Amino acid sequence: MVDRVASILELVARSENGLTLTAIARALAAPVSSVQGLINGLVAVGYLDERDRIYTLGTAPYLLNVIAGRPPVTSISHDQLEQVHAETGLTTTLSTSVGDDLFYVDHVSSDPHYAYLAENRVRRSLLRTSAGWLLLADRDQRDIWAYLNSRPPTDADFVERFLHSLDELENTGVCVAPGVAVEHADGVSVALRERGRTIATLGVVGIRETIVERQDELVEICLRYATKWGFR
Repeated sequence: MVDRVASILELVARSENGLTLTAIARALAAPVSSVQGLINGLVAVGYLDERDRIYTLGTAPYLLNVIAGRPPVTSISHDQLEQVHAETGLTTTLSTSVGDDLFYVDHVSSDPHYAYLAENRVRRSLLRTSAGWLLLADRDQRDIWAYLNSRPPTDADFVERFLHSLDELENTGVCVAPGVAVEHADGVSVALRERGRTIATLGVVGIRETIVERQDELVEICLRYATKWGFR
C-alpha cells in the first residue's frame, strides 16, 4: 500500500496539469475502485488537491520540507516578507493550508506569540484567521460545505459570518479583520494566486483595534506587494 501511495504522489507530481482518477488507475494498472479510497485519503490530509475531478499535488509535501528545514518551495523569500514588515511594523505572515488546517509557512515578527505559532507550525482553524477565510473561500463549493458542516456548534457564528462574506472573498481575494481569532488580535490578508488558484496568503497581524484603524492602508500595502511579486 505504501508503494502505491508513493506511486500516486509521484504520478501526480510529474503531471503538468493534474490527473483524473481514471488516468491514475490506468497508469497504476489498478482498478479504479482500489485507487479511489487511497486518493480520497491523500486529499483529506493535504497530500493531493482536487478540483473539477482533477488531482494535483497538495501542500503537505511542501510543509514537510519546511518543517525539516529545507529551502521553501516558493518564490517569496524571507527578505521580501521583511520588506512588508518594515513598512507595516506588524507581524507579517505567509500562510497556507494543509488539509483542514492553516499553517504559517514563514513570518517576520517581534511578537513572541506569533513567532511561536509560525516557528512551531502550530495548526490553526481556517475559520479563526483572515488567511484561513481566503484559503477556505478558494475551495470548490462542495468542499466548503463539507468543511463548514463538520464544524462544532461553537463555531456556528463564525460559519454564518464566513458565508456572509464568501462572495466578497472570492471576488476580491482580500479579507479584512474578520474578528474571529480567539486572541485579542486580527489581521488583513490577501490571496496569492497562481493560474486562478490561491496557493498561499500574505497577511499582517496585530491588535484588533490597530488592524481596524489601519485597514485601508494595510490592504493597499499587501496588494501592492502581491502585485509586485506577480501574484495578482
